Amino acid sequence: MTKRSDQVTDALKQMIAEHKLKPGDRLPQEKNLMETYGAAKGTVREALKALETQGLIATRTGPGGGAFVADVPPDRAMSLLANYFYFKPITIHDIYQLRIQLEPEMAASVVGRLTDEDFRRLQTTMTVYDVPPTNQAEEHALRLAELSFHEVLVDLCPNPILSFTCHFLLGLLKNLRLCHDIYDLPNPELWETGKYYQMQLIGALKRGNEAEVRRVMREHMERAEALMQQQETIILDGFLPAQST
Repeated sequence: MTKRSDQVTDALKQMIAEHKLKPGDRLPQEKNLMETYGAAKGTVREALKALETQGLIATRTGPGGGAFVADVPPDRAMSLLANYFYFKPITIHDIYQLRIQLEPEMAASVVGRLTDEDFRRLQTTMTVYDVPPTNQAEEHALRLAELSFHEVLVDLCPNPILSFTCHFLLGLLKNLRLCHDIYDLPNPELWETGKYYQMQLIGALKRGNEAEVRRVMREHMERAEALMQQQETIILDGFLPAQST
């Protein structure tokens, strides 16, 4: 049987949606909520605490205080979601199976939407490609810079669900211990192909060719998966740990 506080929590969520409350809008006072939902003070407070834990509201004390609708930061939502996968044995294929399907569509969605400043942002992430890495630190920085290129496109994606999902996958690549170990290994081909495909993507985006953007991004993802899996095999067959952090 559903707890009374959980019922009130769900009712409050519905109320926020029905009244189209926005971040910063105040919820009714505690006494009003008790009367509206026929609930005890402790039940209402438990429901409000649940909403606060979920990041949907924020409470303030003192004059002008109360419960206010909060804007859930994407990083917080992704962090909570990442906890679900903390002890899952995620592989490179698991991640790229989705990237291969989603990133071509994500990239195509920004065609015709990019400004000169957006193109400058993309070009800036590529400056690290000017020279090949000469040590482990530069190798790792190069991998993160390659992901930054994709993060710029993700930020510009007009589909919030697609944007969030692609951003989450990039976060896994940046934070999984396995990926950290892969990025520390020398891989000249990964550097060369990353630079090649990103230049191809910028050209296709400037030409406004959605079909070409999809094709280039898909080829990029397929090649990146193959190269990453080669490094994954080296690590898993060796002595380096391959667990998420």
